[in-house]
Amino acid sequence: MFKRISIFSSFLFLGLMFADIAKAVCPLCVVAVGGGLGFSRWLGVDDLISSIWIGALLVSTTVWTIIWLEKKGWTFKYQKTIVPVSYYALVLIPLYYYGIIGHPLNTLFGIDKIVLGIMLGTIIFLASMVLNSFLKKKNEGKQFISYQKVILPFIILLISSFIIYFLLKWI
Repeated sequence: MFKRISIFSSFLFLGLMFADIAKAVCPLCVVAVGGGLGFSRWLGVDDLISSIWIGALLVSTTVWTIIWLEKKGWTFKYQKTIVPVSYYALVLIPLYYYGIIGHPLNTLFGIDKIVLGIMLGTIIFLASMVLNSFLKKKNEGKQFISYQKVILPFIILLISSFIIYFLLKWI
């Protein structure tokens, strides 16, 4: 277990060393969350916790895609509905098809852990985006700290993951 954590920490450190200036839900953030998901499965992290990060990844990818489409001038009717529905479908349908979602022994309070985690991750990430906007508004449109837009969701997701980890130990 220590070896796995050491390898994960090394990749995290390397990622932070080569990080560039963050943009609104930047591609680097999307890749970092995606990489974290792979490592969490490898480390044997509970599906509920991993799925929180999947939900965050889906939100960040959705926001990033919509911003990218708008910058390119490729807007279309209902894009703010079609893009997220597409991303969530591209994740949930294969997971259901291969029996990863819907397994009777992978539930919490009768709800599939992956579905519950994705819902929680979506809500947590959206709340962190709202909190970031609120903090910037309070500070006359400026961030309180460098990389606030990246640090805030990451820290909130990390704290939420630890809280849920300890709650799962008691359930």
